[in-house]
Amino acid sequence: MPDYLLVDQPDSITENITGHGQLGVDTEFVREKTYFAQLCLVQVSTPEQIYCVDPLTDNSQDKFWREMLASSWVVHSARQDIEVVLQTAGAMPREIFDTQVAAGLLGFPAQMGYAGLIKELFDIDMAKTHTRADWTRRPLPEAFLQYAAEDVEYLLPAGEALAERLDKESRLDWAKEDSMLLLDPALYEVVGNQAVERLKGARNFRGQKRAAAVRLARWRESEAIRRNRPRQWILRDSVLLDVAYNLPTSEKQLASIAGLPSKLAKRIGKQLLDEVAASSGDDDDYQPPKPPDEAQKALLKEMQAQVAACANDLGLAAETVAPKRELSAVIASGTRESRVFSGWRGTLIGEQLMAFL
Repeated sequence: MPDYLLVDQPDSITENITGHGQLGVDTEFVREKTYFAQLCLVQVSTPEQIYCVDPLTDNSQDKFWREMLASSWVVHSARQDIEVVLQTAGAMPREIFDTQVAAGLLGFPAQMGYAGLIKELFDIDMAKTHTRADWTRRPLPEAFLQYAAEDVEYLLPAGEALAERLDKESRLDWAKEDSMLLLDPALYEVVGNQAVERLKGARNFRGQKRAAAVRLARWRESEAIRRNRPRQWILRDSVLLDVAYNLPTSEKQLASIAGLPSKLAKRIGKQLLDEVAASSGDDDDYQPPKPPDEAQKALLKEMQAQVAACANDLGLAAETVAPKRELSAVIASGTRESRVFSGWRGTLIGEQLMAFL
């Protein structure tokens, strides 16, 4: 089991994590009962030591975060970790190297888990026994802390091993480029006007029904943020869609919506009716997305075949080079604003794919 140091005074280890080329970083958080994830533990590894840092402490952590965010991190499947750090510290690290991204560029499965990667690289079996643990508990049980420390014990060696292999294949810059895409602030922005995009059932609404769905989704998003509660706790998707579809104009009509408890209707009913009423004046020229026609289907197959041939030559999964969903989005929108046309992908296959369009 890994040796680690439990830290409840984060600023006290600032000097210990300064001056390293890279830090191995992982986090533990919970979000089942909140809108924003709650950061509960930060694991940091240097070549000499593993630290399990308690961010729920009342002690100062300003210096700790300042040093952490100025550092280069080795992480694995970092998107959620970056999101919770951004929500907690208000910023993202200067640079990251994601070992899941790096592994994919060496021909490993595109979404390879950390334990599987460590097994492949070092033939070490990791015990994943506390993935559903309550990380808000204090004091944290020893078993939890051992599990957390193990998650960063091999990060730096894994990053070094992958970087060495990638360099031999002239793909190290690819991994760095794709890793840095995870530091795009747009990935983590909360935009109320886009909240309706999470409601698949609203895609085929038209006119006022669509306008009402947009307003209701935006209202729910705002309430969830204000109260820091999951969206579904504010109003379930199915109920929101029923309200938008039926366009109730009175409390009696609202009460007839299936799945809307009377207590909840009394508490938020006026707000729902107000949003529905306001939607009648919205100018909405939204048109539901059309299914791909035969020409578009044929084009997608041709582009996929080009990607598959390129990926096969490189020994990579086609999804690593250009996922089907990205190709479909390019065809549907006609946009050239896609990563398949930029960076190493643009050089490798972008021009060929552009020719299809």
